[in-house]
Amino acid sequence: MIRTLVRNRVIQRIAQTLLTLFGVAIFIFVMLRAIPGDQITAGLGTEAAALTPAQRASLESYYGLDKPLVEQFFSWLGNVFTGNLGFSARAQESVLDLSLHALPVTAELAVLAIVLALLIGVPLGMLSASKPDSARDGFGQLVGLAGLSIPAFLLATLSLSILASTLGFNPNGEVFVTFVEDPLLNLQQMLLPSLVLGFGIAAPIMRTTRTAVLEVRSLDFVRTARAKGVPARRLQVKHVLGNALIPIVTMTGLQLGYLLGGAVVVEQIFSIPGIGRQVLLGIQQKEYALVQSTVLIIALAFVLVNLATDLLYRAIDPRVRA
Repeated sequence: MIRTLVRNRVIQRIAQTLLTLFGVAIFIFVMLRAIPGDQITAGLGTEAAALTPAQRASLESYYGLDKPLVEQFFSWLGNVFTGNLGFSARAQESVLDLSLHALPVTAELAVLAIVLALLIGVPLGMLSASKPDSARDGFGQLVGLAGLSIPAFLLATLSLSILASTLGFNPNGEVFVTFVEDPLLNLQQMLLPSLVLGFGIAAPIMRTTRTAVLEVRSLDFVRTARAKGVPARRLQVKHVLGNALIPIVTMTGLQLGYLLGGAVVVEQIFSIPGIGRQVLLGIQQKEYALVQSTVLIIALAFVLVNLATDLLYRAIDPRVRA
C-alpha cells in the first residue's frame, strides 16, 4: 500500500514536471515570435538590408524559419529530447556547451547569495521576534523594508560605483575567472553581486522568520518548555527555530529557484557570464534556439529546486512523513 502511494506520488510529480516544462516551452516560443523583427535581421544588423530575396530565403531555410510555426516548435522540441539544444550563431558554439559553462556560474552566484541572505535574514528575524514592537524590532523591520524597496539594479550600480571610484576595489573590471581557475579572484568577483542579491532576499527571509518564530512561541509546548526551565538559548534554537523552519525553507527554496533565472540584471551590471546574461544576449540577437533552450533549462532547474525543497520538508517535519 505504501509502495503504491509512493509510486503514484512519483508518477504525479513527473507528470507535473513535464506539463510545466511543456507550458514554458510553448509560452517562450510564442513570446519570441511576438517580438518585432526576426533572427536574421537581428543577427546581421544593417547588413540585413543588403540581402537579396534569394539570400534571405536561403538563410530562412538554413534556420528553419520558412516552415510553419507549429512545425518549427515540434522540430525544436524533438531536437531537445535528443540532446540537441541548437546552435548560437553569435558565439559560434552549441547552446548545450554555452549552458554548461554558464549554469555553474549562476548556480555559484545563487548559492552565495542564499547563504548571505540566511546569515542576515534568520538572525535578524529572530532578533525582531524576541521583543515585538521594540527598538530592535523596528530596526529589523527597517532593514527588511530597505531590502524589499531598493531595486537590485540601483544597489548594484551604487555599490560598484562607490567601491570602484572611492576605494579602487573593482575586481569585476577584470576578465571573469571561474572558481576552478582562481578561487580567490573568483570569490572577490562574486562578493558584490552576491551581497546585492543576498540583501534583497534577506528581507523576505527575515519577515518570514519573524512571523514563524512569533507563531511558534505562542504554542503550548513552548510555554511548557519554558515553565520546565529549559535554558533560553536552547529554547530558541531547538524548540522555536526548529519548528519554524518549514516556512523559512519554503521561502529559501522559492528565492533560490528565482535566482537561477532572475539574476539577469545583476549579472549584466557586474559582467558575470551566467545563464541570465546568456538569455539577455540571446533575446537581443533574437537567437530563438538559444533563448528557448536556456529558458527551458532554467525552468527545469526551478522545478528540481522545488522538488528538493519538498524532500527537505520530509526530513525536517515528521508530520509530513506520516
